[in-house]
Amino acid sequence: MVKNDPAALVRPRRVIRGMSAILLPFTPDRRIDWDAFAAHVARTAAAGIAPAVNMDTGYVQLIDEDTRRQALAIARDTLGPHGEMVAGAFVVDAPAAAFDEAGYGRQFDMLTAVGAIPVIFPSHGLTAGTDADFVARIERLGTRAERFIGFELGSAFVPYGRVLGLDAYEAMIQIPTCIGAKHSSLSRRLEWDRLAVRNRVRPEFHVFTGNDLAIDMVRYGSDWLLGLSTAFPEAFAQRDRWWAAGDSRFDELDDALQALGDFAFRPPVPAYKHSMAQALHLRGLLASDEPHPDSPRRPASDREIIATILDRIEMAMAASS
Repeated sequence: MVKNDPAALVRPRRVIRGMSAILLPFTPDRRIDWDAFAAHVARTAAAGIAPAVNMDTGYVQLIDEDTRRQALAIARDTLGPHGEMVAGAFVVDAPAAAFDEAGYGRQFDMLTAVGAIPVIFPSHGLTAGTDADFVARIERLGTRAERFIGFELGSAFVPYGRVLGLDAYEAMIQIPTCIGAKHSSLSRRLEWDRLAVRNRVRPEFHVFTGNDLAIDMVRYGSDWLLGLSTAFPEAFAQRDRWWAAGDSRFDELDDALQALGDFAFRPPVPAYKHSMAQALHLRGLLASDEPHPDSPRRPASDREIIATILDRIEMAMAASS
């Protein structure tokens, strides 16, 4: 039985709120390219998109705390004291680990100290147990910040990912300090269900789509926090302006961006980060397309296909009305 009619959820001419997970770039000799990172943060903010630092796209699972701190500090210096920034709050643990509330608390303190809105990144301990356990832990963490963003992450991305049942999701969105939640199940159906619950329970709550295989979920009332957007934040900003204006050019630009998502987020999904580095390198914005040394790689032959898709995106952006 179909729970929701997606057509009834469509919200034309809506102002979309976008957040882009910032790629952490590397030099040809596999050192972090902090200058390129700062430039990418600045470019994203200049497009009107909030940078999201230390997310999966920023290899948060693979970098140490000192590196996370440095990324936060550079991003804040780049954005100035009042620029909007969100950032992942992540605790490294192991299978069967207990929930490390103190560790997450330290992450929250680190993020709020630089004026970043925390995004609660899952871990083994956080997602263990029942849905009710997961939500109760999120609620406790929510007392540590004036605003935070929840996160449902499918196991295609990380083995400790978890997607809540709808009853638990409804409970989560009623946590007062939770302003939104990133939904990365890669399922339209599950996201449509969440939008219906949001509309009924708390309309101001942001469902931040993380579905890089269906970025047009913004048609239905989702906002977005995506890794795909790091390849071309200016194009996402243009697409969103066209949606708010009721401009049909939205559709062809969205299709072009989706072509990149479909190609980059094929299995193994975590290798999309290398695809994003390839795209930025092809755009002349990075000195190298190296990913983190411990992250999966794509073949060099992908570059030719990505270049073709980038040309398509640029043509769609340049289309006259």
